[in-house]
Amino acid sequence: MSNFTQVTMNTPVEPLINDEYTGEPPSKRLLAHLQSQREREVKIVGMYCGYAPEEIVRALGLVPASLCAFSEASIEAAEEVLPANLCPLIKSSYGFIMRDACPFFAISDAVIAETTCDGKKKMFELIADRKPMHVMDLPQLPDEPEALDNWTLMIRKLQKFLETQFNRTATDDEIEQAIRAANVKSRLMNRVFSYAALTPPVIGWPELYDVLFLAQTASAIEMAPILDDVMMKLEARKQNGYVYGGKRAPRVMVTGCPIGPIGGGAAKVLTIIEEAGGVIIALDSCSGMKPYADYIEEGTGDPVRALAERYLKYPCACMSPNTRRLTETTRIIETFKPDAVIDVVLQACHSFNIESYKVGEHVTKNHGLPFLKILTDFSQSDVGQIRTRVEALLESC
Repeated sequence: MSNFTQVTMNTPVEPLINDEYTGEPPSKRLLAHLQSQREREVKIVGMYCGYAPEEIVRALGLVPASLCAFSEASIEAAEEVLPANLCPLIKSSYGFIMRDACPFFAISDAVIAETTCDGKKKMFELIADRKPMHVMDLPQLPDEPEALDNWTLMIRKLQKFLETQFNRTATDDEIEQAIRAANVKSRLMNRVFSYAALTPPVIGWPELYDVLFLAQTASAIEMAPILDDVMMKLEARKQNGYVYGGKRAPRVMVTGCPIGPIGGGAAKVLTIIEEAGGVIIALDSCSGMKPYADYIEEGTGDPVRALAERYLKYPCACMSPNTRRLTETTRIIETFKPDAVIDVVLQACHSFNIESYKVGEHVTKNHGLPFLKILTDFSQSDVGQIRTRVEALLESC
């Protein structure tokens, strides 16, 4: 008879990250990290999207900070200026700035923006006078021959803006070092993700978000010992028979729009999935695993072009055609073995909403998995409806 005893997610375990902010929202830990940087007189650069290469920021000795907001609290204020039928992420982000209530925007010394969607482009115009801002013109036909040339030029213009703004320069060697460091962090993050790919998994999405949100700002040097400790704890859980969610819990891949941290944004969907008995094993979004899915080519002799090539592969729905998203969906399904796929789409995000049709067809026809699209915002008004649909999906697994 086996001596194995199943330990479920309800069993207390040591937190993966131990500090004074354990148990607090990830945003609090993130803000504390940024404030510690400011105390060392390090400059902060706010960023709105995954297409802006943070390696240029780090090569200049600066620290990146995500400025996307995921709270309903600021949307009413934003709608005094912005249309009600606009993406909630844009309204939330703008509302906090209007109210001078976004600590991440306040702590930023400059802001990088990209033309990923029409709503963001126009929102950037409204806040351009509040901080030094540089808008990058993102090519949206990534497979066209000129796209790589154009994005390389945009990254060089970004570099020049930051060098001028902060009176410093970055050499190709320094950018190459930043690329190597970014690849180290991505490899470590993917090792952490591999513990969610286990059958059954030993890490859940609340803990995963703790790691993800800290990695947004912390450098590879800062993250390496943290992630080494995290992996030691995860390996111990694996050896001790810890099971997150139960052995037979349906495994769910969540894809789509950025969801936001625990307690905000569309994270209600993640909570509902687990309350319905599912376990989330993959978060395929720009607030999840997507930034670490690929690596930057090293030693090319032209590190800026290498950055441009990697970032143009980023499979966001703003790209057309976005075939890489389907390729990445297949990779995740084959690696993480989900029983179902849920696509979370924010209201008025037309590109993700339309693309959901192709993603659903790909998931059901090519992989034979149940698929559910959830169109939502940051309010709690649709929780009951979402719960009913998620429960029905999981019953089919």
